[in-house]
Amino acid sequence: MPSLSFIGPGQFRGTYAPPGDKSISHRAILFGALSEGESVYENFLEAEDCLHTLDAMRQLGVQIHHEKGTGKVRISGKGLQKLSAPGSELYLGNSGTSMRLLLGVLAGQRFETVLTGDASLSVRPMRRVTDPLKQMGAQIKGKENGNFAPLTIRGGKLRGIDFDNKLSSAQVKSALLLAGMYAEGRTMVREAIPSRDHTERFLEAAGACFQKIGNHLIVEKTEMLLPIHARVAGDISSAAFFIVGAAIIPGSEVTVQNVGLNPTRTGLLEVLKRMGAKIETEVTQTVPEPMGTIRVWGAKLKGTGITHEEIPSLIDELPVLMVAMALAEGESLISGAAELRVKETDRIQSMVRNLKAIGASIEELPDGSLIRGVEGFQGATVESFGDHRTAMSMGVASLAAKGTITVTDTACIATSYPAFMEHFRQLSKP
Repeated sequence: MPSLSFIGPGQFRGTYAPPGDKSISHRAILFGALSEGESVYENFLEAEDCLHTLDAMRQLGVQIHHEKGTGKVRISGKGLQKLSAPGSELYLGNSGTSMRLLLGVLAGQRFETVLTGDASLSVRPMRRVTDPLKQMGAQIKGKENGNFAPLTIRGGKLRGIDFDNKLSSAQVKSALLLAGMYAEGRTMVREAIPSRDHTERFLEAAGACFQKIGNHLIVEKTEMLLPIHARVAGDISSAAFFIVGAAIIPGSEVTVQNVGLNPTRTGLLEVLKRMGAKIETEVTQTVPEPMGTIRVWGAKLKGTGITHEEIPSLIDELPVLMVAMALAEGESLISGAAELRVKETDRIQSMVRNLKAIGASIEELPDGSLIRGVEGFQGATVESFGDHRTAMSMGVASLAAKGTITVTDTACIATSYPAFMEHFRQLSKP
């Protein structure tokens, strides 16, 4: 397995534009496929996870023209009801988003489909999605009563349900809203704590029978979706590695351009500001997604706490935030983040083990961690645990290390950010 070595110490300085947003890219393919007419997207994320969604829709009979290396995708939509039964299983690699969102789409189709993935995806919990879809009328079979892939789904006549999204999971919510477009009656999802709202924005842009009333998301049977022409905003979850890397090292200065500023995704910025980071944002576009510029200047940070109410707005950024907290003055506490244990790996465990290996003072908790700041890190060899965000977070940690941090098994980075090392080298200064 490939390894990457990061020679510290260092800092980030410069301007860059992150790749297209991973969450939005998945949804762009799905909504383009289900619309009637041609959808055109620019800045589509050409990472493994999103390409699995693209390939799956091709297997379901959708014509998609993808100019590799350009981020341009043209989709000839088949409409909500005209997908075709695939000739083989849909292999989704390591992409939990692909599997969960496709379950919502396939629940409304009148044929049987088998969804599979790699070893990591096959142990990630799916009953959070399959149970409510079964309540709507879908037939789903899999290991442990539909909790683990491979999953076999036969769609059919669906009925709307009322669902409390207690996990505040955007993937669960999205699967049910997608299925709700095929269901008789009203499908309502309630969220006490809002999760990322990209699916809702696509529903509105495509003309679905959808409305949001307070914390209630309501979708009804939809006959037709309109095609969309848009630029996918830069991924703030990818930019997070360079935002945090700049924030933790005094003297650093990074400008991130054309990045998504959706308020359901910017919890990272609020936490860093609370820790003492100097951050400025400027919104340059609001439709279909807020987008703009983030400027970050390095500073000595102080510890803070993150509670479960904040978790949905920064769930993907928590690993690299743990790096920042390990360098911040005083104590930091992350709680309410048990969801990290069922990502591509147990990210609480992987980050605690790796941070301890480079000299951090950190204690693993059932739903987070307690971190006491240190002045800097030491060189060591650490593991990715097959998780892209763990691997990239440890690369960022090297900026504060006296020595080299080597991360093993780094092929996983390509699942979300193939250009990570290119951008790391572009912004790195000794």
